[in-house]
Amino acid sequence: MLEFAAYLKILLAFLVIVDPLGVLPVYAALTANDTAAVRARVARTASLTVTGVLVGSVLAGEAILSWFGITIASFKVGGGILILLMAISMLRSDAMRERQTPEEAVEATHKESIGVVPIGVPLLVGPGAMSTAIIYTVDGHGVVHRLILVALALLVGLATWLCLQAADPLARLLGRTGLNVLVRLMGVILAAVAMEIFCSGLVVLLPGLAAPH
Repeated sequence: MLEFAAYLKILLAFLVIVDPLGVLPVYAALTANDTAAVRARVARTASLTVTGVLVGSVLAGEAILSWFGITIASFKVGGGILILLMAISMLRSDAMRERQTPEEAVEATHKESIGVVPIGVPLLVGPGAMSTAIIYTVDGHGVVHRLILVALALLVGLATWLCLQAADPLARLLGRTGLNVLVRLMGVILAAVAMEIFCSGLVVLLPGLAAPH
């Protein structure tokens, strides 16, 4: 197990990288012509997708790395770079384009299960979120550590559901400018998380960097 403060940081990292507030404009556009019942079902499906992908990454991620012979340090360096790129796109308010191509956006309007694709994957949980879950899983040891991460994934899924359920009032309250400000703020936080992950892997691959001079 890690310290309590460490788990709070992990929860914050999950929330920032999933970024349910940043997805509100896309969710609103894709469900604009749907009934309240349909929108509620889409929100529920998306939140369950978020929870399922994060839990799956926590439980199976380390085994997948072992299967491919990828070291934890190498994965941290690669994951840190990926998360940093996402943070940069958030700072440019271009996060949705990084997570979804224009072709996928057009195709999404013709899909029935938009709660799974594209809202759940890749808009809410993409490679960055999965990498983050795996990295934090291998940072600790024991069954209790993994159970806590599963509980955090459930909290992120709940937070996502609450945000999507309240999409209209939140959009009116924050406005486009308010959402952009929040996304940029979360981008700064995510960049700090990315650099921490990147450096922790780099000092293992290149131990001379950590040696005193």
